[in-house]
Formats: sequence, structure tokens, C-alpha cells
Amino acid sequence: MSVSSQGAAQSDPTVQPVPASVVEQVDAADVTLSNPRRAVIALGSNLGNRLETLQGAIDALEDTPGLRVKAVSPVYETEPWGVEAGSQPSYFNAVVVVKTTLPPASLLERGHAIEEAFDRVRDERWGPRTIDVDIVAYADVISDDPVLTLPHPRAHQRAFVLAPWHDVEPEAQLPGHGSVADLLSDVGRDGVLPRADLELRLPE
Repeated sequence: MSVSSQGAAQSDPTVQPVPASVVEQVDAADVTLSNPRRAVIALGSNLGNRLETLQGAIDALEDTPGLRVKAVSPVYETEPWGVEAGSQPSYFNAVVVVKTTLPPASLLERGHAIEEAFDRVRDERWGPRTIDVDIVAYADVISDDPVLTLPHPRAHQRAFVLAPWHDVEPEAQLPGHGSVADLLSDVGRDGVLPRADLELRLPE
């Protein structure tokens, strides 16, 4: 199934279905990819123009050779993780589903390059950042490689990843942890605010 936000739109009026013409364009572009793998990428920003930065990261992913963005979630606003309340601006979070021929290590390098392009600074853990690009899952790969642990080691605990992912892929499974719907039910949606007034575009 190409873009599953169609089904999500019926249950959540804030999720806008992707026009069929756009879906067809994205699917047509896939002929350039040989045996692509599906990957899920989480984006977050709490500095600068957060929405513009998230869109810029999505566009940069689409501009990556061997990668096509297939679905873009709604935007959620969340409080920063692991820091004192009110000490940082809130985050805008989103999830994108991509098809790619890049191996996980190359996809990670591309994510880091996008972060650097937006002047991401890694001077403190849990510090504010212009953009965070995290690989949540890559196909069904399970790996404890410390450079890139798959799936993301904390994704199953984070509503700001699970909620937007569930919007675009209601039937999704997080490898090794079960269904995203069940995981989201377990952690709840406290502190994760849907921003129906904001929208990210699926690249054309």
C-alpha cells in the first residue's frame, strides 16, 4: 500500500488524505528504485522556524538519490524529552515513511548531513536542536550496532514518534516490539498535541 493516510483520514479529521494524483506521481517515481526497502524516519525541531525546518528536511530527503518520500504525517507539538519543564521551547514532531535503496548506514549518513545543513549542534544531551533526523525502523532489521541500533531503542516508549507514525500507517509494526497501535495505547498521548493548523507537504 502506497500511502495509508487515506484510511487514517476517516478516523481522524485532522489527517488530510494525500491526493490520488500525488500518490501516482510518487509511485511512478519508484521505478527508478530497484528493490527498495521501507524505512520510517522521525523528525523533530525546537529552534528557529520549526515548521519550515521540518519541511526542509523532508525536501532534502526527497532530493536524496535512491530515496523517495512516500508519506508525511501530521505535525505534533510536544514538550522536550529529559529536561526540566519550560527550560526549552516545545518541539514540532513528524514522521515520514520512505522507500530507499540506501543501506542503513548510508541513510544514517544522509540524516546527519541534513542535520548539519540546518546547523544542528550536538553540544549537550537532550539539548535544543534545529532538527533531529532519527531512523526509527528500516524494513524488518533488528540490530544492536551501537552506531545505528535498529529499530530505534526508545521509539516504542515515545508517543511523539508513535502518534504521527500511527496516523500514516495504522497497521504498522515496530520490529521486535509489536504493533504501533498497541504501543501507542500503552504509552498514551499525554503531552503530545496534534497541530491541525499546521501541515507538511509530501514532495512532488
